Amino acid sequence: MIKVEISDAHAMIREGVRAVLEQAGDFDVVGEAFDCASTLSLIRSAEAHVLTLGLSMPRVYDGIELIAQIKKERPSLHILTLTMHPEEVLATLAFKAGASGVVTKSSPKQEIIDAIRKLGSGGFYVSLGVAEQLALVMAEANHTLPHQSLSGREFDVFCRISSGQTITKIAQELSVSPKTISTYRARIFEKMEIPHKAALVRYSMLHKLVEDDRPANMPALPAVKPAGNFI
Repeated sequence: MIKVEISDAHAMIREGVRAVLEQAGDFDVVGEAFDCASTLSLIRSAEAHVLTLGLSMPRVYDGIELIAQIKKERPSLHILTLTMHPEEVLATLAFKAGASGVVTKSSPKQEIIDAIRKLGSGGFYVSLGVAEQLALVMAEANHTLPHQSLSGREFDVFCRISSGQTITKIAQELSVSPKTISTYRARIFEKMEIPHKAALVRYSMLHKLVEDDRPANMPALPAVKPAGNFI
């Protein structure tokens, strides 16, 4: 029997994963968590073979730092990340932080079951789509895109700024000072050679890193010419 812990900010996702595992019959769900604090509390209080971790969580947007902390405290716990974000962006960061598998939340039920079984036996799991993206990233190692040079926290702030969150809002959600977020923003602009927020937003949309939720009748963003040659 594979013991599994489930962590996701959304109750429906947790319920869905639990239902899938209970139907499979060879899993024992030993607990659930919904944010960073409850996840750490869960892995400290209950023994499990696998943790399924949703990357979009309050105060830990991409979950990368949480993965690293979990592996530091529970090295033997295998982490399967469930994400709705672009696989090529987060898969590499997740594996570097210590994850053993990556699947998307839209994956078929059987794939999630297969992934957890693989991790439960001590293996690794990467879906075909993620594997293809990782292969492309490796093949283009000498042509790294600007956003791929960001750390997990920098990418977190990058996505939040691109989505329209203010410095104050980001600081509140990450429990840090606005000055700290401003420092991250400056570092992001420097690393990516982007001169201003408009260029950052356009870059994000161009590379499909955030959803373009502009109304259908709203004109496209004006073209901008960042310092870096990535457009």
